Amino acid sequence: MCGIVGAVAQRNVVPILLEGLKRLEYRGYDSAGLVVATGNTLTRLRKPGRVAELEAEIKKQKTHGHLGIAHTRWATHGAPTERNAHPHVSEDSLAVVHNGIIENHEELRLRLSGMGYCFTSDTDTEVIVHLIHHHYQQKKDLLGATRLAVAELKGAYAIGVICADAPNKLVCAREGSPLLIGVGIEEHFIASDQSALLPVTQKIVYLEEGDVAEIGLLDFKIIDRNGKPANRQVQISELRAERAELGSYRHFMQKEIFEQPRALAETLEAVLGYGSLDPKIFGEKAEKVLKAIDSVTIIACGTSFHAATVARYWLEGVAGIPCSAEVASEYRYRDSVPNPKTLIVTISQSGETADTVAALKHAKASGHKYSLSICNVPESALVRESDLRFLTRAGPEIGVASTKAFTTQLAALFLLVLVLGKLRGRIDAAQEKGHLDALRHLPSMISQVLLLEPQIELWAERMASRQHALFLGRGPHYPIAMEGALKLKEISYIHAEAYPAGELKHGPLALVDSDMPVVAIAPNDALLEKLKSNLQEVRARGGELYVLADQDSHVSPQEGVHLIKLPEHAGLLSPILHTVPLQMLAYHTALQKGTDVDKPRNLAKSVTVE
Repeated sequence: MCGIVGAVAQRNVVPILLEGLKRLEYRGYDSAGLVVATGNTLTRLRKPGRVAELEAEIKKQKTHGHLGIAHTRWATHGAPTERNAHPHVSEDSLAVVHNGIIENHEELRLRLSGMGYCFTSDTDTEVIVHLIHHHYQQKKDLLGATRLAVAELKGAYAIGVICADAPNKLVCAREGSPLLIGVGIEEHFIASDQSALLPVTQKIVYLEEGDVAEIGLLDFKIIDRNGKPANRQVQISELRAERAELGSYRHFMQKEIFEQPRALAETLEAVLGYGSLDPKIFGEKAEKVLKAIDSVTIIACGTSFHAATVARYWLEGVAGIPCSAEVASEYRYRDSVPNPKTLIVTISQSGETADTVAALKHAKASGHKYSLSICNVPESALVRESDLRFLTRAGPEIGVASTKAFTTQLAALFLLVLVLGKLRGRIDAAQEKGHLDALRHLPSMISQVLLLEPQIELWAERMASRQHALFLGRGPHYPIAMEGALKLKEISYIHAEAYPAGELKHGPLALVDSDMPVVAIAPNDALLEKLKSNLQEVRARGGELYVLADQDSHVSPQEGVHLIKLPEHAGLLSPILHTVPLQMLAYHTALQKGTDVDKPRNLAKSVTVE
C-alpha cells in the first residue's frame, strides 16, 4: 500500500527519490516525505497530501544529498498528518521508512518510553526507529542493530534505514512486505516496487522473507533470517519505463483499458504458438499434480475474487471438476475441511496481497499439498510460495482500479480449465482446437469492443447524476456484474450493487424506480430468455435499463431501455468481452463527476497489510 524508495550514490539522490515516489503514487497514499544525509546531519521534509507538495518544498529548501530514503504513506496508525508521515527519526541521527504493520508496537512503545525515548507520532513505525537507535548505541553497526531490532518485531515490515554518521550505508529488511534492491554502477537503490527504479536500473535483486541487507556505493551484502550470508540472484526486469508512463492518454486507467488487446496477446503468445496445450505451461510438475487432484479451491481478494468466481463456472461446466471460490481474508479465519487432493489456486496482480499470501500459507499448513499461483510479478511472495505458477503479461498496472490485470487473469484461468478438461478426458482434440482458436481471436474481439467507447460515454453522462446503480447478470456473467459494480463504486463513488438477475424478486426489486439505473449483461446464452423476463420486471416498475447485449440477443432499444450491442458473441469467453464496456462505463462516469480516477479516495493499489 505504501511506497519506499532509497538510494546511495555519488550524485544527488533527491531527484531519484522524487521520481521513484511519483512512480509509486498509483499504490495509494495520503502523505509523503524524505530524509537525506548531508555531512553528519539528516535533513527531513514531510508533507500531508500529494508528492507534488513535497517536491515544491524540496525546491524551496534546495534539499540535496548522496544518501536518502523516501516514502508515501497510507494511514493505518494515526491520521494522515505531517507528524505521522514518514520518515521517522530518532535523536535526529537515525531515520526509518516502513511499509507494513507492527502488531506488538504498544508493548515496544511502553518499553522504549521507559528507556527515555520521546514519541512524537501516533504510528507503529516510530517504535522501529527508536529500537534500531537503541541497539546502534550499544554497537556502532547499523546492519547489526537493524538485525537485532527486527528480531523483536511481530507483524509485517519492509524498512529502509539510514544514519547520519554512516554516510555511505543504506540498510534494509523485509518480512511479509515486498522490498527489492536495484543495482547500478557505483550506486544502489531500494524500492517496494520495481516500477520506482525503472529510470535508473533494470537490474533487480528480490529480497526474501527475513532478509536484512547492507548497501553501499560499490556493493551490497544480504543476511538471511538465520544470520547467514545469502546469495540472491540479480535479475533483469522485463518492465520498461515507457510501459509505466501515461503517453497520450488522460489517465492510466484509460491507457490500461486500451492496452488489453496487447496484454492478452502477450499473455497468450507463448501458449498459442502450438497446436495443443501442454500442462507444463503451469510448471514442470504440472501434469503430475493436475492428474492427482480431485477438486479446486481458488483464493483471492477484490477484483481477483471475481475472476475466481467466473473460473468456478468454467471449471465445473467445462472441466467437470468441483470448484469453490474463497475470499482470502475470510478463508483463513474459518474452520475449513482440508482435502490433500485439492489444488489451491491463488490469484493476485502484485503477488504481495497480504491476505492472499497468508491464506496460501494457511492452506499449506492445513494439509493442502498442491498450489498454483496466477500472478503478474515473477518474483513475488505468492509465486515463490506456490508449487505451480502462471505469469500473466499485463505489464505494470498503475490505476488503482484493475482492468488489464483482471482480463489476463481470466485468460490464464481459462487455460487452466482447458488443461484440466483435456487431462480428465472432457475435451477432445477438435474441441481443444476450437477453444484455442477462440483465444487467438480474443484480442481482436476486445479491440472491436473498445470502438464502442462513444456509446459508453453517452451512458456515462446519464449515470453520473445518479446516487445508486444496480448491476445484473446470470451464470458466469453474474461475477462480471459484480466487477462492473465494483469499478463504478471504486472510482465514481456511486453506490452500486450486483445481483444474479434471478434474485430480483427476492429483495432488490424493492429498490427499483426511475432513479435507479439497472445495468444488465445479456449475452446470447442458455439463460437469455430468463434474463429477458427479469428485465421486464424492472421495466414494469419504472426502472431504467442499460443493456449490454450480443448482436443476436434480440433485445431492442425502446423508451427506458438503452442498448449497446457487442460486435460478436464470444461463447465461453463472453465474460471477458463483457467486462470491457463496464470498465469504460466506470471510467467515463468518474470523468463526468471529476473524481481522481487513478487514485480514488481511501484506496490503495496493492494491499500489503491486513
